[in-house]
Formats: sequence, structure tokens, C-alpha cells
Amino acid sequence: MLQIQKRLKYSVLLSAAVLSASLNANEIQEELDKKYLTKDSSKKVFTHKIEDLSDEELDKFILGKSFFRIPWVEAPSATTARDGLGPLFNANTCLSCHPNNGSSSVYNKENEISRGYISRLSIPSNGSLEHQNQLKYKGFVQDPVYGSQISVNGTKNVPFEAKPLIKYEKKKIVYPDGKVVYLKSPLKGREHQLAELNYGKLHGGVSITNRVAQPLIGLGLLEKLSDGQILENQDINDTDGDGISGKANMVYSPQHGGFKVGRYTWKASASTVKYQSAAAANNDMSLTTSLFPDENCTAAQKECNNAPKGDPLRGGSPFDLPDQRLDAVAFYLKNLKAPKSVIREKKGEELFAAIGCASCHIPTFTLSNGYKIRPFSDLLLHDMGEELSDGRREFLAEASEWRTAPLWGIGKREKALGQKPDLLHDGRAGTIEEAILWHAGEALRAKENFMNLSESQRESIIKYIKEL
Repeated sequence: MLQIQKRLKYSVLLSAAVLSASLNANEIQEELDKKYLTKDSSKKVFTHKIEDLSDEELDKFILGKSFFRIPWVEAPSATTARDGLGPLFNANTCLSCHPNNGSSSVYNKENEISRGYISRLSIPSNGSLEHQNQLKYKGFVQDPVYGSQISVNGTKNVPFEAKPLIKYEKKKIVYPDGKVVYLKSPLKGREHQLAELNYGKLHGGVSITNRVAQPLIGLGLLEKLSDGQILENQDINDTDGDGISGKANMVYSPQHGGFKVGRYTWKASASTVKYQSAAAANNDMSLTTSLFPDENCTAAQKECNNAPKGDPLRGGSPFDLPDQRLDAVAFYLKNLKAPKSVIREKKGEELFAAIGCASCHIPTFTLSNGYKIRPFSDLLLHDMGEELSDGRREFLAEASEWRTAPLWGIGKREKALGQKPDLLHDGRAGTIEEAILWHAGEALRAKENFMNLSESQRESIIKYIKEL
């Protein structure tokens, strides 16, 4: 009897300890939620800074915010801190592509092609040392005349490169229950994608891929993940037989002088926020940095190469965006709050997992401090089928492979943008339903499972996704 009483007492104490630990863990999670997440649902939802920044950090955040938001100007200018724009560029401020730090759309409110809709170029490698180096350090081979991205604007005496075209044909989808949906399928080929080429012909084997800008959500939280945490979910050879074989993109990082796991961009071709910020600054505004020290001009573009440059002595740095300011921009982006999800659509949550969506859009990662983040992505590359192929390779990402797009905050993008956002890499999907219906390859089974649900069940899943 005494032994039984001791066991009962120990059991009660153990249960109390477990409950206490659970409460402590929940309290820690709630406190970190307050620090990293916002409940705001206004157009400013993606613009809030995280809590508990020191005075020094706050100064850095404000500096980065200013260089992210305030327009750059053409050189030479009295405004030497911001006179590095061009000579070839798409926009003069980051906000042009990321209104309120959100995503872009194909067309803006004036029904013109958005600044956040860009055309990327790549060509097959000819095996030369130059091409091998481009593949190793850039992940692709650029067009020899037009470079890696089309610039729709040029400064004085520098002709713009080209203007994007968008042409669609309808693709009919019929559900097993008879419902019909028409998808917009972009026509491929230079005659359908680009006009007014001002520097001659494109390379004969060029691939043109169009991209819409992604929202700047939770970038700092994703950077807190270790490479190992992402690699844990790899299943390159589909050893478990579930039809899903995600792989990490291993990309060159000049910051680290070696290869790291990619986690940003549509093909996971950037490993850090700083690198992606520098790449965007160079591709979109032709700003030089220590990571991209050259103007956005090819050797064939004489007017671009001869154009005036920004003040080479600003801050003692030869770059348009010196490291102190580039670091501040990256710090600003990494310290923005992510939107807090409030899940009411429990049936949709169950169905999302049951039909296989959560196999790639995995809900949570746990950071080293025990905090659980909910990006709904494995950050891995997956084959999404031939119809979503863009003909472009980036490091290990093949033409039909794409990073699982994080879904957190997807229901709040419309508020930030001020109009309905366009989804998938080229904005061909105008709704979540359309995006699902474009899934193929490794995601084909999940799409078919979705299509075989009742209409009310499908609506429940879409409502749930909008709550993330």
C-alpha cells in the first residue's frame, strides 16, 4: 500500500511538472508571438517592426527603411546619397515592386503592366569557361546582349532594353462534379513576351521567364532556420514512396565564400536576405554593392557603360549602396513582423492535411529558442510539371522545379496591395483555386484529391488558406 501511495504521489508530481513545463512553453510562445507577429489586418499589415529593438537597432531599422522606401535618382545629382539609379533600371524604389512590403501583381490599378512584373533571361551553356563560371556563381547563363533581366527604363541617352508583353490563352478545367474553371495560360516565345528590343536580337536559345514580386513576410524568421533544418525534409529519391521528392537548392553565397542552402526567391536561389536585397538592387535599379560591384550593363551596351556614375566617394565607398546601408536594408527586412494567423476553419485545416497539401506546405518549424514559426513551406524545390516550366535553371533548380511558396499572410496580400494579388511565379493565377489547379508533377496527387472533394469542402480549404 505504501509503495502504491508513493507511486501515485510521484505520478501527481510528474503530471504537475509536465503541466508546468507545458504552461511555460505556451507562455514563451505567446510572448514571442507578440514580438514577431502582428494582428493588424489593414493595408499596413506587413510594415510593422518586431518588438524589443535596442536604440541602436532601431536606428539601423529606420536607416534601412529610408533606403528601402525613398526613391533613387539619376547621377550626377546634388543628392549624392541616392544618385546611383540606372543607367538601365525597372523602378526607382523598392516600394514600386513591393507596395506596403507586399506582393506585386501583373497589372496595376491603371491596367498597365506592373513594375513588379519582370522578365528574366537565360541561355543554354556552351561549355566555355565563362559559361561554367556563370553557372557556378550565378546559377544560370545570361543573355550576352541583354543580360539577366530586361530593364524597361533607361536614364538620359541610354535606351531602355525592351517592354514586356503578356498574352494568354484559355485552359478549361472541369471538376468531377461538373464545375468548370478557365485558367489563363501565358503564351511563350519572344514574340509573345517582349517588344521594342532596342539592342538587337536576343540569343537564339534564350528562355524568357516572367516573375511577380513576392511579399516580404517573415524573412528574418526564415533566416534563423539552420541549413540542417531545411535539409532534414529532403527526399530526393522519394524513399518513402509518397510521390514527393523535395530537394534543397545549393547556391553560391559570396558572403560566406561557398555554397549554402537557398531559401528565398521563386527557385530558392538566394541564401540570405542581404544577398537577395543586393541582387534586387542591382537587377531592378542597377545599384552597385560589394556583392554586385558592377553596373547592370553588358559589354554590348555602350551607352549604358558610358553613362555618368554616382558619387564614388560617398561614405568612403565606391558603391552606390555601401555595406553599412545595404546591411541596414537587410536588417529592416529581417525585423518586420509576420501576420498572425487565426484559424477558424478547422474542417479546412483537416482537409488541407488529408489531401496532401501539408506534405510540401509543412506548417511549422521550431527555431533554436523553441519558438514555432508557421510559414507553411518546406523551402525545398519540387517538380511542378511541364506547364509551369519556364525553361530556366537556377543552380540545382531545374526548369520545372520551384520552391514551395510560403503561405503565411496570403489572405492579407490584397489589403497591402490595394487590389487582388496574382499568384504563382508569373502571376497567371488570379485566385487560390486557380493556383491549386495549376499544380502538377509532384503536386498532381494533391490537386486531384482537391478536385475530387465536394464544392463545400474545396471552399473550406480555400477559406483556411486565407486565414494562414
